[in-house]
Amino acid sequence: MKRDVLIIGAGGVAQVVAHKCAQNNDVLGAIHIASRTLSKCESILASVRDKGAMKQDGTLKAHQVDAMDTAAVAQLIRDTGAQIVINVGSAFVNAYVLDACIETGAAYIDTAIHEDPDKICETPPWYSNYEWKKRDLCAQKGVTAILGAGFDPGVVNAFARFAIDQMDSVKSIDIVDINAGDHGKYFATNFDPEINFREFTGTVYYWEDQQWKEKAMFESGRDWDLPVVGKQRAYQSGHDEVHSLAVNYPDADVRFWMGFGDHYINVFTVLKNLGLLSEQPVKTAEGLEVVPLKLVKAVLPDPASLAPGYTGKTCIGDLVKGVKDGEEVELFVYNVADHAEAYKEVGSQGISYTAGVPPVAAALLVASGAWDAGTMKNVEELDPKPFFTQLDRLGLPTRVKDARGDHPWNA
Repeated sequence: MKRDVLIIGAGGVAQVVAHKCAQNNDVLGAIHIASRTLSKCESILASVRDKGAMKQDGTLKAHQVDAMDTAAVAQLIRDTGAQIVINVGSAFVNAYVLDACIETGAAYIDTAIHEDPDKICETPPWYSNYEWKKRDLCAQKGVTAILGAGFDPGVVNAFARFAIDQMDSVKSIDIVDINAGDHGKYFATNFDPEINFREFTGTVYYWEDQQWKEKAMFESGRDWDLPVVGKQRAYQSGHDEVHSLAVNYPDADVRFWMGFGDHYINVFTVLKNLGLLSEQPVKTAEGLEVVPLKLVKAVLPDPASLAPGYTGKTCIGDLVKGVKDGEEVELFVYNVADHAEAYKEVGSQGISYTAGVPPVAAALLVASGAWDAGTMKNVEELDPKPFFTQLDRLGLPTRVKDARGDHPWNA
């Protein structure tokens, strides 16, 4: 049984991870959190203590580390004795933290695909550009690496696997992500603005007719009528989970849809057309070199600061269509989360909550051995049922809407 956790990152998602690890430290053991800025780690641990989140007395310690320094991360793993690393830092650090886990033998869990800061929207499937290149090495060394174990990617991959397991063949997977909440700000992103904007400035890649196809962002939109949040407009977007699901289920069309309001689209379009979302540096008239995207990030609200006044709910799910016993069938597997409830429990908004709870569920399954695969896996390659059981217990219940009606996944 693996114990003792090292959390990499100190943003809104890391806060959720720290709280949930603390609530389950009888299984997960000592909890360490590390980032480049020690004070952010200490602030998160103070929040854990203030909420009385620790299930039992134990280690709760902050550390400073440059997560892009593999040797430093590996040494920190050794120093802490951590056997499970939950990486919720920037997507720019994934490859370095993964290498440190391979070097030390610690299990690795992340929530997104690695990104090169100087590149946007690389050739699909994106996982093959970085993480999958280390798959054989993980297998050789017996290192468990669970990729994309947030909500999307992550839980939605498990939703797809769960639905497909009930079919003879699958025809399509449409992932729908709707945030029907209100943060009260003129304009803000729900997670790191730099990562958020990079998702939507590149080509929209999707898998259809057993080949990669392309669209422009906001080119394809449709209305979805969803549980709790009702009718919502969503647009086809490029996203991480499409790139593993398309490889693991090549006969299915795989698309990702994200909800956007007109105001977000208008502001985004202006910023993009002005060149303010570029990742390439420019020089000011005074000779200062700046990266426009980083400047925009600096002037926007910190996503963690949105939590206190956030209201409303999210609905994220998969509409999976296929064939069972010669008949066409479809299942909508989904979760609804509440921003205010998330803030009350862990001091974070709902988007951070939905992203932070799943990697802790994955860590608990690694600790128990159920997901301790000894190799690299994407979430859809693992049994979803124990994952759902943990998610239900941790605050993200899974529901299914099918021919029988709307019901819990295990009803």
